[in-house]
Amino acid sequence: MWNASGLIYEGSYSKVVDTSIPMDSIPLWFEGTRLNFAENILYSASPTDPSIRTTEHKEDAKIALTEVREGNTEVRHLSWSELRRKVALLANALLAKGVKKGDRVAVVASTSSDTFITFMAIVSIGGLFSSSSTDMGTKGVLERLLQIKPAYIFIDDWTVYNGKTIDLRPKIKEIVEVMTGVTEFKEVVTQPRFPGKPASLQGVPRSVTLIDFVKAAEGNEALTFERVAFRDPFLIVYSSGTTGVPKCIVHSTGGVLISIIKESKLHREMGPDNVVLQYTTARTRTGWIMYLVSVQCCLFGSRSVLYDGSPFIPSAQKFLSVLEEQRVTNFGTSPRFLQELQKYDIVPRNLFDLSALRSVCTTGMVLSDSQFEWFYDVGFPSTVHLGNISGGTDLAGCFGIENPLDPVFSGGCQGPCLGTKLEVFDSTIEDGPGKAVPHGEPGELVATASFPNQPVFFWGDESGERYRDAYYTRFPHVWTHGDFIQIHPSTGQVLFLGRADGVLNPSGVRFGSAEIYSVIETYFPEVADSICVGQRRPHDNDESVMLFLKMNEGHEYKGDLVKRIKDKIASERSRRHVPRYVFQTWDIPTTVNLKKVELPVKHIVSGKIIKPSGTLANPGSLKYYEQFAKDEVLQAADERDAPQLKSKL
Repeated sequence: MWNASGLIYEGSYSKVVDTSIPMDSIPLWFEGTRLNFAENILYSASPTDPSIRTTEHKEDAKIALTEVREGNTEVRHLSWSELRRKVALLANALLAKGVKKGDRVAVVASTSSDTFITFMAIVSIGGLFSSSSTDMGTKGVLERLLQIKPAYIFIDDWTVYNGKTIDLRPKIKEIVEVMTGVTEFKEVVTQPRFPGKPASLQGVPRSVTLIDFVKAAEGNEALTFERVAFRDPFLIVYSSGTTGVPKCIVHSTGGVLISIIKESKLHREMGPDNVVLQYTTARTRTGWIMYLVSVQCCLFGSRSVLYDGSPFIPSAQKFLSVLEEQRVTNFGTSPRFLQELQKYDIVPRNLFDLSALRSVCTTGMVLSDSQFEWFYDVGFPSTVHLGNISGGTDLAGCFGIENPLDPVFSGGCQGPCLGTKLEVFDSTIEDGPGKAVPHGEPGELVATASFPNQPVFFWGDESGERYRDAYYTRFPHVWTHGDFIQIHPSTGQVLFLGRADGVLNPSGVRFGSAEIYSVIETYFPEVADSICVGQRRPHDNDESVMLFLKMNEGHEYKGDLVKRIKDKIASERSRRHVPRYVFQTWDIPTTVNLKKVELPVKHIVSGKIIKPSGTLANPGSLKYYEQFAKDEVLQAADERDAPQLKSKL
């Protein structure tokens, strides 16, 4: 892979990796090589001839980035030459301000060319880039910033979403007020959400506009790069932090680059003719690992379409028109977005010319069988490759991914990712050496051999204890990812059944919550969403499965519905899968990237007191679930079988 990659680097290595070193010691890969992430994104060598180490093969006038704002009312293009010039100015300004290799610089911003340029400028000089969404609460942002102690924080001055324009200067003041106590922090740099119209910073302490900040470069447009060791860090990303402070996961320059090459060239066949639109919601924007997709495609000379705003303003149809207008070849979205299209009978292939579209990639939650069928039978052209992927923040890559060679079957991920030794271990083994189970049997997702894109450490975790606890305490020298999966014995699909820490285990029968969700989503359109957790309080002899239903507008929660759901689960799965309790809920807790969060609900209904972090999109929703830990509520449910409990909160 290294020899075919065309990566720009210097130095040499004597061995790829020492396989005698256990993976929890995080062995060195390609030791002796030095490279820079931004240099490869902006000036990658020809992948067809790895001997070429030139910076001249890309056409300067070719479009690198296209910005599309909410409602498609603003469209802006940046050429490669303009992108490089802007990166050079900002990088030299950072150097003039004293930022050096190893310093952290954070961004709280939308998906824009300014954010892209800031990312490239920071890592071009050897700095570490960290990002959060503008929609994240001040507490959630500070939980990240206070851990990494950045020198500078780049923040959008305004944000636009759902037709609303929000002034972010009050949030900036709150952040500055707290960060003033951090020695390393210098000032905030505001990025203009409306180009040419920066917001006034009068009354905002320790802040400067981006326009004034780059004046420190004094017109210096010479772009140079700090090449760092393969293992050296460049990116800090964060765990969900649903029950505590988020973990600051640090990724290596070379590890992420070689993983990008592997996934994009072999699994996705990316090249200069690709046009990529990776949409993320306002709640996530730059705040989770999928933002990297919008950046990494440029490594292959592909054009990145950066969309900022709601996909439903003024309509989903207007958003989807971007696929036609920009001749998008690779569209990244979520199962939730496809659900909305299906729900409102929006059929993209009947509305738009999608002849350029080659693939649609979904992630963030399980893509149900019925969505696969709708996608091909109704929604999109049959020539489009539907890929459901899973992996994520911890590895800046995938465990389950699409590939261009095998058939696409309904359900799960098409197969495992090359070069990552994915296995399924017996989930009944609590500790000690693990044991692989045959294909077709569910269990824990593990990796049993080192891979180059393992995170190198957690920021602030000097002893490494937090890192080991996250991945290596369950099985010695084996990465335990926390997902409950199975590999299909015939197709090789990787089927994600739920989070392993939320595995349901009534009477010793283990199954994943996704098995319940797929039944609800397929057969009960009157249900908007659901969450399924196990309850086991200290005095309970066994675990009880609890299912909470959030109804669609215009539909009522009734005993007949509960009976139909239980009967369907029994027929589609088994009697042992049927929840003991079914209740109505008005809100389901999610992370900021809209993943439903089971573990806090499981803890609460099991009688535990938790303190959710600011990374939950709706932490107030958890209060409602406290009543379900009480004996009298459960006794009433047992007596009535289909209780209709209403919150008094």
